[in-house]
Amino acid sequence: MGNLSTSSIHADDFLNRVTDVAPPINVSTTFRYDNDKLIPSGEVSGSIETDKPPVYSRESHPNATRVEAVLTSVLGGPCLAYASGLSAYYAILTYLRPKKLFIAECYHGCHLAAELFSKVSGMQILSFEDIDQECSAHDLVHIEDPMNPFGESCNVVKLVKKVHAKGGLVLIDSTLAPPPLRNPWEFGVDIVMHSGTKYLGGHSDLLSGVLCFKDPSWAAEIKMQRMIMGTIPASLESFLLLRSLRTLKVRVKQQSENCEALVKHLANHAGEVSGVLAHVRHGSLQPEEYVKELNQGGYSPVFSIILKHPEQCKKLVKRVQIFQHATSLGGVESLIEWRSLSDPSIDKGLLRLSVGLEDIHDLIADLFGVLKGLQRELEEQTD
Repeated sequence: MGNLSTSSIHADDFLNRVTDVAPPINVSTTFRYDNDKLIPSGEVSGSIETDKPPVYSRESHPNATRVEAVLTSVLGGPCLAYASGLSAYYAILTYLRPKKLFIAECYHGCHLAAELFSKVSGMQILSFEDIDQECSAHDLVHIEDPMNPFGESCNVVKLVKKVHAKGGLVLIDSTLAPPPLRNPWEFGVDIVMHSGTKYLGGHSDLLSGVLCFKDPSWAAEIKMQRMIMGTIPASLESFLLLRSLRTLKVRVKQQSENCEALVKHLANHAGEVSGVLAHVRHGSLQPEEYVKELNQGGYSPVFSIILKHPEQCKKLVKRVQIFQHATSLGGVESLIEWRSLSDPSIDKGLLRLSVGLEDIHDLIADLFGVLKGLQRELEEQTD
């Protein structure tokens, strides 16, 4: 449909069934057959066309169909929605059945899902360092970019070219950089994945996952597998995700601008809190030219700070007022998480921040004010 703002609001207009401007929540699990079009299931096309009437909500329902129509327009390829990001990830592993998966440091839940799939399939889990020697046809490389929890980027285009030269496939988890920040198809990837719980949902009130495919022929078979596994998002979650997509562009652009401004302030004033703040990590601080090319639409609204001591992390999360101490990311409210509470492999001094839509001056005053307070306490202790 063209412009992102228009597509996110109107790409599902052709599915209007009632006169309501806001689509209703359809709670029925079963739908009456059209007795004038009784066609045996074996004679029905296996496509994912949206003009077919729903039959049973485990297969499809009006709210999911509408949200997938918008996602397909917004993400630029046929999309399927899932009950969570990890159920979407497990679904693509099940469909592709790769003998080898190459995965780097990323969201630890994806590592756990890969390990679970490996137990039932025998799939090998390897690192990016193994690609040159081990990657071959039909193997899968999982790229998370920008990377959780840092919001930093790797050289995606170079990596994709290397994998394709060996016959492998590339999945990119673009959760931390949704539209309008970037279009991953420009990097040459084969599958785009999002945790819809995060920026696509944007309000910390729903779980969902999204797969988007370069090859449209994959969609029908994967949809059938989703019907068997029952991992379609329910009606309320689909409705909430559709509601959220209407404001995707304005939300994400503002969150990205807020985050970049906050990161810049911390980097520029790090010397004032040198006894507390060890590092600030974010894509906007990376010097490589390819990082700018990947993030022309703006940098991820997620970044991390590493403090000198874990005890300082505990104090900081208790003292900030605007930043809520909670896991997850992508909501309109700013969150901070002492990441070691949920990820046992992470640096115990690391705090992940998800920047929301609050006034940037208030965000700076809240976070940097607490850091300065911790610095003063440290200086008083050493006097």
